[in-house]
Amino acid sequence: MHTVAVLALDQVVAADLATPIEVFGRVRLPDGRRPYRVRVCAAAPRVESEAFALTAPYGLEALREADTVIVPGCSERAAPPGPDVLGALREAAEAGTRIASICVGAFTLAAAGLLDGLSATTHWIAAARLAELFPRVDVRPDVLYVDNGRILTSAGASAGLDLCLHMVRRDLGSAVAADAARLSVVPLEREGGQAQFIVHTRPPVPRGSLLEPVLAWIEDNLGGDLTLAAMAARSGLSERTFSRRFREQTGSTPLQWLLRARVRRAQFLLETTDHGVERIAAQAGFGSPTAFRERFKRVVGVTPQSYRASFRGAPAAPPEHSAANA
Repeated sequence: MHTVAVLALDQVVAADLATPIEVFGRVRLPDGRRPYRVRVCAAAPRVESEAFALTAPYGLEALREADTVIVPGCSERAAPPGPDVLGALREAAEAGTRIASICVGAFTLAAAGLLDGLSATTHWIAAARLAELFPRVDVRPDVLYVDNGRILTSAGASAGLDLCLHMVRRDLGSAVAADAARLSVVPLEREGGQAQFIVHTRPPVPRGSLLEPVLAWIEDNLGGDLTLAAMAARSGLSERTFSRRFREQTGSTPLQWLLRARVRRAQFLLETTDHGVERIAAQAGFGSPTAFRERFKRVVGVTPQSYRASFRGAPAAPPEHSAANA
């Protein structure tokens, strides 16, 4: 079982603390088993926050025993983390533990030296301060999260949820992560300013909108020659009006959405069939196997072969045609 240690420091932000506890604590495998064990740990037994106080059942030794450590953010009233906390984080990092921060928890990772030479993000309102205090960190204020492999950071508020779901997806595949997203009543795919794994559910579109039937038609015809003109004609609109309404309702251009839909279809086929790359490229609508490999790696972050090796055993649901279920 994978152990997740959530580090509660004084003046911890309640939402940042609750997010990983809820997400990892509710993940379930298809057979009902729970793959994660969640432990709340702290430097002292009692942790004070602005709205409450809590008793942490585990101390800093839990960081040494964890597979993943999550560092939530703390309010501006918080004192800097002590040497015991920073030392425990460094020790965990040196042991190869995956460490992630939520919101301004990035300041704690930076103080421990874990972000030196890496890209990182935090709440946009604190990004300039993070860059000023820690000039060796490449601060990226325009993204939801940054995944450096063993060290991850997220922006503020709901971006912590995006990051936790991303880690679930990395660990257990897109089907399990999609189930976790549904339990949290959020979409799994959200534009983050960087290449992210894409899953078999579409970004949400308002029920009854003009795009619902068009998107279903696109999904049913991914292997065909889908042009902007064809999609606009299907909707009964001019290309210009269709593109404008599409962006308003999805936050994406029609062609960007089409490419993601094709990658989603390819992911499903890689997970659930033994079809070769050439056949999958054709079924998903890519012009050639080479174009498929390049686009897949650019969007997903790994090659189709690597994705299949990682997730071939993960159960998957077929691509959904109801945007309301995304």
